[in-house]
Amino acid sequence: MKQSILYGLIGDRAGRVVQAFWNWLWGKPIEAGGKIAVEVAQASLQEMQQSVSQLTKSVAQAVAAYEQAKQQYVKSQADAKRSEMQANQAFAQGDEEAARLAMARAIHIERVLPQFETQVRQAEQAVQSLKDKLYQERQKLESYQVQMQTLKSLNQVNEALAIIADINNDELKIGSARNQFKEAQAAIEGHNFQAHAFQELSESPVEKLQVGLDQMTLDSEIEQRLQRLKVTQTH
Repeated sequence: MKQSILYGLIGDRAGRVVQAFWNWLWGKPIEAGGKIAVEVAQASLQEMQQSVSQLTKSVAQAVAAYEQAKQQYVKSQADAKRSEMQANQAFAQGDEEAARLAMARAIHIERVLPQFETQVRQAEQAVQSLKDKLYQERQKLESYQVQMQTLKSLNQVNEALAIIADINNDELKIGSARNQFKEAQAAIEGHNFQAHAFQELSESPVEKLQVGLDQMTLDSEIEQRLQRLKVTQTH
């Protein structure tokens, strides 16, 4: 009942694809062979392609964020060194207050650098892990794309075999009809022979002989009368 409602809403073909895909999601068997199985595989492949595409974008964003964090870490290192150099210059010039401020800034930066470095390294490891995952998913997708082409080729072969099977069935039907025709022909010819044989058997040999003698007598009498006519005409 649910299937009929689904097919009524979106059409028979689309409904069968959705139903088959739903069965696949729940681990139920898909209809064996045919275009529906190919369409389910194609739909699954497209979903995988979309997922890989989304993962590619996410990895790109993660890499961009990591590069910014790394640049900020390098900049902080440079700021710490520059502040320390400013402190040295101010102290050499006798400006102790400026030297203290510059040195304090360098110390504050250096204190957060270890934590900053740890976070940058963690980000680097996470990004590398995402890159590896993306590479693996791309490899899987490539494998599935090759398998998809194989499935399409196999389905084409199955369709060709189905056509051949139909042709063989048609030939069997032709052969069966031919045999029936021959049987009917043999029956008709047999009946004809039987009718002739029955007619020949139904005729008496004595009657045949009598008919032959009567015909001979008639022929002889006809010949005699014709001869008489010739004699009469000559006189």
